[in-house]
Amino acid sequence: MGQPEEMVDLVDEDDRVVGVAPRSEVRSKSLLHREVAAICRNADGDIYVYRRTETKDVFPGMYDVWVAGVVSSGETYEGAVRRELEEELGIAGAEPTFLFKHRYLDRHLNWWTEAFEVRWDGPIRHQPEEVAWGTYLSEAELVAKLDEWPFVPDGVEVFRRYLKERAKH
Repeated sequence: MGQPEEMVDLVDEDDRVVGVAPRSEVRSKSLLHREVAAICRNADGDIYVYRRTETKDVFPGMYDVWVAGVVSSGETYEGAVRRELEEELGIAGAEPTFLFKHRYLDRHLNWWTEAFEVRWDGPIRHQPEEVAWGTYLSEAELVAKLDEWPFVPDGVEVFRRYLKERAKH
């Protein structure tokens, strides 16, 4: 007997909670739910890029620029992003800055996300079940790698929006 399955809030198109379901059901039925995404930059402005482990249930072995994950039932976006940063990269105590809210839908994924940015120059500690490899790249190096490495499609969509939002300011 393992741990009980994580429960996830189901939301509507306005991101209002309308129910709760086990994470496995949310994934298998592509139910609309909440996720968080945080981009990590160091003091030089470089962006942390990592490769997902081959054992991930979604997009195994692919690259990502977002520390991301499902928001558990009853959890806030802010609480979830702090949890994900600490779990996946060992980043604790940094204050994530809200960037924007984004709606994503494809044939496998269906979610609302709140995107955040965190500045971090401390050590990175990978969660072995989640992260196989990672490094900081300049924004230009990262943009070039988007056409070279297999990146998670939802992460690319949100990253392209991130670049557009930054260009406005």
